[in-house]
Amino acid sequence: MSTNLAQQLREGTTKSHSMAENVSFVKSFLGGVVDKKSYRKLVANLFFVYTAIEEEIENNKDHIAIKSIYFPELNRKISLSKDLEYYYGLNWMEQVSPSPATQIYVDRIHNIGNNQPELLIAHAYTRYMGDLSGGQILKKIAKSAMQLSGTAGTAFYNFDSIKDDKIFKDCYRNALDNVPLNDEQVEQIITEANISFNLNMKMFQELNSNLIKIMIMLLLSTISNFRNKFK
Repeated sequence: MSTNLAQQLREGTTKSHSMAENVSFVKSFLGGVVDKKSYRKLVANLFFVYTAIEEEIENNKDHIAIKSIYFPELNRKISLSKDLEYYYGLNWMEQVSPSPATQIYVDRIHNIGNNQPELLIAHAYTRYMGDLSGGQILKKIAKSAMQLSGTAGTAFYNFDSIKDDKIFKDCYRNALDNVPLNDEQVEQIITEANISFNLNMKMFQELNSNLIKIMIMLLLSTISNFRNKFK
């Protein structure tokens, strides 16, 4: 029997989704203001998040609630590695580490993977469906704002193994609706999806502070240059 989980997740996370979009870093990004240093830090943080998600889904791929939504073609770890090599160079692994908010996010994913695997559905839904739904728009914004050419620095947004986004998303929603879950588990997954949105917001808020610092530095530099002209 269908649980209608896909629709319940969409409706149950509407407020969290709106709140995440209104974080200053996200609003700036959507407005075409993208600082390269903040963006590459975001890519690094996402690498650690997706590594955790994909590791736990792989570990639990035979679990009754996970095998229905086991789609390796969604995996982002390799594509994020390509982007990190572009932004940091060949030795990128020596330069990146999870931010404090990212580490909390990663720890939670591993914890539920070990203790309550069905909740991984919430994290997979929050990240992957968002990537598929808005990824191409974000890709265009990133390319334009940072003057990127070709696919350099935007491999994260390319789902080469998925030929038709709409068909795949319909398939994924159908898979969600048919995961064997009871009512309590459905409620727990919706709650976890809201937690996932909150954890993403915490990551973005950290980047806010980086962006604000950069903007202040640029402002101070402009003021200094202006004053120097009139000495």
